[in-house]
Amino acid sequence: MLLFPILLIVAITVVDVLAPDDIHLGPALAIAPAITLSFAGPWRTALVGALAVVSQVIIAAAHGGIATTNHLVQIPTIAMLSILVVFFSVVRERRNRQLAQVRSVAETAQEVVLWPLPTRLGPLRVASMYLAAEDEALMGGDLYAATRTEHGCTRVIIGDVRGKGMHAIGEAALLLGAFREAAHQHATLARLAGALECSVQRYLADFRSRDDAEERFTTVLLLEIPDDEPIIRITSCGHPPPLLLSPGKSVGHLDVNPAPPLGIGLGGIGGPPDVRAFEAGDTVLLYTDGVIEARDHDGVFYPFAERAAQWTNRSPEALLRQLRRDLLHHAGGRLGDDAAVVAICRPPSDAP
Repeated sequence: MLLFPILLIVAITVVDVLAPDDIHLGPALAIAPAITLSFAGPWRTALVGALAVVSQVIIAAAHGGIATTNHLVQIPTIAMLSILVVFFSVVRERRNRQLAQVRSVAETAQEVVLWPLPTRLGPLRVASMYLAAEDEALMGGDLYAATRTEHGCTRVIIGDVRGKGMHAIGEAALLLGAFREAAHQHATLARLAGALECSVQRYLADFRSRDDAEERFTTVLLLEIPDDEPIIRITSCGHPPPLLLSPGKSVGHLDVNPAPPLGIGLGGIGGPPDVRAFEAGDTVLLYTDGVIEARDHDGVFYPFAERAAQWTNRSPEALLRQLRRDLLHHAGGRLGDDAAVVAICRPPSDAP
């Protein structure tokens, strides 16, 4: 890209030298360092600025000499403009370094909050995908986590905090921390859901005004998958039901009886979980509403179940790669809300 402003300087210089004396193209040399500022650092910008000044001197020598009034004005003007462009380049570089440092800290903090899921949890194969709606963000108000318990089962949470921005990230971080601790302390999903509700209520009471707290809530789906039984236990707190993918392009919703979202304070949290079959070869897809509410340019929602049915025989990792590409293509490359998907597969007994 540096070649373009240099060629521009050469072209302006040659044309001005060959042009009649009453045509002055020298001031256009200021365009070259201005263009360089858009992609290069201070040193390269200064080099192009110096070449512009030297070219203006060459033009002056070819048209009456440097001492003419016109060139006595043009040469210092080009020099001053080049110095200003270099100054702004230095300021931009400093701000870019500060931004890179802040972004690095933010990314580290986000990765600490939203730990990447392992590819194996006991006998299960797991993959996850997160697409944040906010530019340059790794996560927003959506959340997921998974852990192994000492009773030989895997517990998983996926949720969606109402709202966006730092408030949503803070509540997601609180809920993830509470789940990672409470998942090992409570024998049933009912008690686990009740413990999470208490954590959310305490958070809202401590860090939100009364009016704001009444408007904030989190939808959550809790799963428990035992190693030695072909079943899955599900507790839904206002969250969309998961999809069950079976070999042969069979897809269905695991309909459950939802309780109110966490933080509403309406009661009903902690009922018995729904139990559904989860056979060898099946894959369960957990997702947030950012997936099913993604729209194309005509306003049509993303047909999640229909598209997922095309890849029922894929591994969790390959399935989510396909879904990611397809979802972004449907939404025109940009989502209106955060979207998270977790794929959990119970491999056949003869699978590696």
